[in-house]
Amino acid sequence: MKIVVIGGTGLIGTRVANKLRERGHEVVAAAPASGVNTITGEGLTEALAGARVVVDVANSPSLEDKAAMEFFETSTRNLLAAEKTAGVGHHVALSVVGTERLVESGYFRAKAAQENLIRASNVPYTIVHSTQFFEFLSGIAGSATDGQSVRLSPAYVQPIAADDVAAALADAALSSPAFGTVEIAGPEKTRLSELVQRFLTAKHDPRTVVEDVHARYFGAELNEQSLVPMAGAQLSATRFEDWLGRSSNP
Repeated sequence: MKIVVIGGTGLIGTRVANKLRERGHEVVAAAPASGVNTITGEGLTEALAGARVVVDVANSPSLEDKAAMEFFETSTRNLLAAEKTAGVGHHVALSVVGTERLVESGYFRAKAAQENLIRASNVPYTIVHSTQFFEFLSGIAGSATDGQSVRLSPAYVQPIAADDVAAALADAALSSPAFGTVEIAGPEKTRLSELVQRFLTAKHDPRTVVEDVHARYFGAELNEQSLVPMAGAQLSATRFEDWLGRSSNP
């Protein structure tokens, strides 16, 4: 079966493409670098010809409110239109746990707009809501750093490894459309501030995390449940210590 992975050369896309190839499928890893651009439409018709499933894991290159909204709306409209023309039978999209709860954030409003376009289309779909990736901890720390202090919310998170996200997306791509949302998360719930401090300590980073209930995440103030999944989420097996050991010894 031919499957197109949009954003197929990135952190998640590369892993999804590899997992689907391992299962014997024909996979096109689509990205601007490979001549497929969902913003301009370049290469979309050719890439989607004969495809049964499209997995969209592309992310906005900018987190600025207006730029993120323009990216997700334009990319998703172009992609869905090309899928209808090509007769694609299943659109799988990666989104974020808490999207509907964090409307204060421009980035999350953009993700919500993307999801609304998918739901309103005539293409059968599955939206996969994931919690934060362990691989983003360094970036989260960097975005909240002031000198030697990292100011972060003590809100709960339930992070997941990128490999586990990719496995869940591959499973979704090979299943029937859910016509709804599936949530995935890691096995452990912890506080964001505590997790980042553990990460920095393990990396021998001298910065210190300062808990601040008003610290913003992608522009939004968090509460205890903003970033954690609802009951019934699919939980992966990889714990923080397991992931840390693998990332330290690739």
